[in-house]
Amino acid sequence: MPSRNDARKQQALQIARALEKTYGDAECALIHSTPFQLLTATILSAQCTDERVNSVTPRLFQKYPTPAALAESTQADVESIIQSLGFFRAKATNIRGMARQLVEEHDGEVHRTLDELVKLPGVGRKTANVLLGTAFGIPSGVVVDTHVRRITGLLGLTKQTDPVKIESDLQKLLPPSEWIQFSHRLIHHGRRICIARRPRCTECPLLPLCNRTGLPKLD
Repeated sequence: MPSRNDARKQQALQIARALEKTYGDAECALIHSTPFQLLTATILSAQCTDERVNSVTPRLFQKYPTPAALAESTQADVESIIQSLGFFRAKATNIRGMARQLVEEHDGEVHRTLDELVKLPGVGRKTANVLLGTAFGIPSGVVVDTHVRRITGLLGLTKQTDPVKIESDLQKLLPPSEWIQFSHRLIHHGRRICIARRPRCTECPLLPLCNRTGLPKLD
């Protein structure tokens, strides 16, 4: 008889397959053309929607397309460009500090390891995982944003609420080959079907696999 952990691994893999069938090659919603631009956009996306970030980055990247250019910027100018974002002053400080550190310590090249990335201003595990997975195809971990945190709890894949602990649970359930796309697809799912305030459960391709933890029974 399979163990409880084996059953959860099987459930996680079935969920991954269903997401793959539904969303295929889902991509990061942040608009970018280089790893540096993706890193910048991801820092800006903290506690902010991707759509809002995408509304300011075209102007930002046109004026400051490289780490060297952003490192030479002024705080006031960067703040004026991104002022529609929440915490724009702190974010301007972080992206300018990140650019300077890349220029001064790495010849303007974006790091390719999680340990190095998290040393940059404004970069935590989530941002580093987004950058490594999306820009370089490196499965350093599982991106846990608000959608992933909420939906993995509903599915019964984790009982944790802390993103780091959720990531650890998911890494134990899924092979590294699934880590990058699992997050992208689950984020798409959270925006289209498993919407926080009005989940469309009867239309959900994951319904047969979902514990619906915390939700009322379906009629």
